[in-house]
Amino acid sequence: MTTSTHARETLALGLPLIGSHLAQMALHVTDTVMVGWYGVVALASVVLGASSFFIVFVVGSGFAKAVMPMVAAALGRGDETQVRRDTRMGIWLSIAFGLAVYPVFWWSEPILLALGQNAEVSAIAQDYMRIAGLGMVPALIVTVLQSYLSALHRTQVVLWVTLVAVAVNIAVNWALIFGNWGFPEMGARGAAVATVVVQVVSLAGLGLYAHFLPALRRFHLFQRFWRPDWPAMGQVWRLGLPIGLTGLAEGGLFQASALMMGWIGTVELAAHGIALEVAALTFMLHVGLSSAATIRVARFDGQGDRPALRQAAKVAVVISLGVAVASVTLFLSLPEPIVALFLDLEKPESAAILAYGVTLLMLAALFQLADGMQVMALGLLRGVQDTRVPLGLAAVSYWLIGIPCSYVLAFPLGYGGEGLWLGLVVGLVCAAASLMWRFWRLAR
Repeated sequence: MTTSTHARETLALGLPLIGSHLAQMALHVTDTVMVGWYGVVALASVVLGASSFFIVFVVGSGFAKAVMPMVAAALGRGDETQVRRDTRMGIWLSIAFGLAVYPVFWWSEPILLALGQNAEVSAIAQDYMRIAGLGMVPALIVTVLQSYLSALHRTQVVLWVTLVAVAVNIAVNWALIFGNWGFPEMGARGAAVATVVVQVVSLAGLGLYAHFLPALRRFHLFQRFWRPDWPAMGQVWRLGLPIGLTGLAEGGLFQASALMMGWIGTVELAAHGIALEVAALTFMLHVGLSSAATIRVARFDGQGDRPALRQAAKVAVVISLGVAVASVTLFLSLPEPIVALFLDLEKPESAAILAYGVTLLMLAALFQLADGMQVMALGLLRGVQDTRVPLGLAAVSYWLIGIPCSYVLAFPLGYGGEGLWLGLVVGLVCAAASLMWRFWRLAR
């Protein structure tokens, strides 16, 4: 297989996945914007509740993400029965996880109060999470089906269903947050109902597609669904739990950076949020490409074709590097117009936020290469079903190197927010270098 063929197939898989990840971000953005129109307290409650939901979801989604390389490898071996077994047990574990964590959402108010959150905000956040938590099980099953369909190269349906979900989210938010079209005005609870509706609609769309599409019927995905398969479940557990914990470690790095930026000042924290939002948009490009790399490497791993595996990995890395270089160029060329998109320049505090945001966005350009490479390396390692050692490497890089460097540079050495972001760069560089070293060592 030629390099150009590898590139075409990686992009054919990756571009729809990039689109679906960006659409997933749009769900978060529309919630934030529409609840922001409703009220400040409601917005604070939904931001708190949604971020708490997401932290729990990241851990549970590890089982779903494990399904992707397992299905791709089974297809590479020509074992279609294993495709069904792995996916089904991924769904089982997702259901079990979603039910097990629901009490956390039900009794979230005392947890939030113990963490020092405002009493009024915590009470409304609990109302939000009690409803939104009902969507955890369908949300995780949706992620399993997305992994299953993506491994079967059915990435376009994943994109289209996510785009429909965005439209449904906007419509239900409009009806239930504000009480339009004759519906009750529910505020933050309305946003939670919209979240659950979106997950159920997405589950129905992907489930019906996976079950009824003639080309996929041979997998009999839901046939005798109630029958356990303990060996397959054990494999999904062993592969998926480290994936979820790795995502938690990375997410915690940025949560900790936001906490420390809050110690520096409100203007700095606002600028930090804007710069991270922009960086997250470009990060979604790498996440989509990383998922495509997982599928292709896993397929060749299942076939036992190591030269093709290495070639596919090299092509994916080069494409991701190209995206990173383009992002760096954009951030360094147009930092002020980009940050200004997030601000009302008529407000008096906007000038200070804009100036600081420009500085942080230019620092964000420094970690584009490292951030892209670390998520690509994680995708490649998942493709060869190596997740335990990467969890250790990532945890050390983020928490034993990145966070301490951020703290030391920001506070004892007095570099403030700029030092904090340089610490993030150090952590991400360490993660990228160690994870890439791990993959190429295994690939050889």
